[in-house]
Amino acid sequence: MTPEHGLRPHPDTDREPPARATLAKATSENFPVAPAFLPRAWRRGLMAVYGYARLVDDIGDGDLAPGGHDAVLLGLDPAAAGDRPAMLDALEADLRRVFGAPDGPPRHPLPAALVPVVREHGLTPEPFLALIEANRLDQRVTRYETYGDLLAYCELSANPVGRLVLSLTGTSTPERIRRSDAVCTALQIAEHLQDVAEDLARDRIYLPAEDMRRFHVTENDLAAPTAGASVRSLVAFEAARARALLDEGTPLVGSVHGRLRLLLAGFVGGGRAALGAVTAAGFDVLPGPPKPTRSGLLREVAAVLRTAPRKG
Repeated sequence: MTPEHGLRPHPDTDREPPARATLAKATSENFPVAPAFLPRAWRRGLMAVYGYARLVDDIGDGDLAPGGHDAVLLGLDPAAAGDRPAMLDALEADLRRVFGAPDGPPRHPLPAALVPVVREHGLTPEPFLALIEANRLDQRVTRYETYGDLLAYCELSANPVGRLVLSLTGTSTPERIRRSDAVCTALQIAEHLQDVAEDLARDRIYLPAEDMRRFHVTENDLAAPTAGASVRSLVAFEAARARALLDEGTPLVGSVHGRLRLLLAGFVGGGRAALGAVTAAGFDVLPGPPKPTRSGLLREVAAVLRTAPRKG
């Protein structure tokens, strides 16, 4: 289950190397982004949303391609590529052009790819703006005191993507949104657990401070080359929380049919496979991100399809 790369969400994306590089990152996600079994219209929409969301995160993390080309595309000087708040502001202005701002069409090819998708599905700006706000928060907040604080962050950084998937497929209901939010938050937490060392290098810790104190984990412990017993216990605790969220969200898979059922099983199975990789590493995530194998992912997806309760 790999993303479809032959798609062209917008004609300009194939002519812009930064856009191509951003879309190519779909292969490194814990879940399938736009697998080939989906209808072409869905794949185009999913890749357009993914490209935008990945661009937002790359700006917020400082992971843009070198040379400042993304800044130029957004109407800034190339030197502004390192000014994350300015880049996020420029991206928000470009997003508003997607929704009909009076100063013309979007300038960057990845927001431009959203224009037909937004029109076709009647999407609103709110979930796209939430992703920008999450990355603005990353520039101001580097530690989270409580698990509730982390969940509030995931409400901005992860849950909007699942809600957009439901909107793109015409399957949004309040119950499905609730289940989707649980799955997306779990996926975000699983990614945070895989990336503890990488996040710390950016001076960010997504492990709640109250939990670090409970397990007697210090920031110096997280900077070690390998995890001691206290860090492993903390990671196991957070992984169990993420797994419980995935279990809460799994009925979402059974509430839909056909190829959408396969896609959502891929999301849930991807999260389970990521957590399985963390578990297989003995919860020692400090040497580098534990990654699931393709066979492990497929096993988890098959298990979700077997066990997800069917409705309707």
